[in-house]
Amino acid sequence: MAMAIDTSRIEAMVAQLKGAASRAQGVANPLAAAPAATGAVAKPDFAEALKAQLDQVSGAQNRAEQLGQRFTMGDDSVNLSDVMIASQKANIGFQATIQVRNKLVSAYHDIMAMQV
Repeated sequence: MAMAIDTSRIEAMVAQLKGAASRAQGVANPLAAAPAATGAVAKPDFAEALKAQLDQVSGAQNRAEQLGQRFTMGDDSVNLSDVMIASQKANIGFQATIQVRNKLVSAYHDIMAMQV
């Protein structure tokens, strides 16, 4: 089953990455974070934003796995709907990460194919 790439989802993921980078730096709006003394504009670090997003996806996968194990062991505080919701959230986050990776690889190939 082929899935069409939804650019609005990718743009939303990029916005989330930028938001995660600004939260990691403790700044609400990264473009408004200009040090007064130097006058330079603080730029969000793409690597940090990407790592934060990957950590978030990994955490969602770990939570889903832990809930599944607790449900399988008979923990009464965990019900099947919680396990399924956590599993679907982890799956959606992973699929979105895959789409971002695919777009990055495509952009890399496009840049490498450009003539100087």
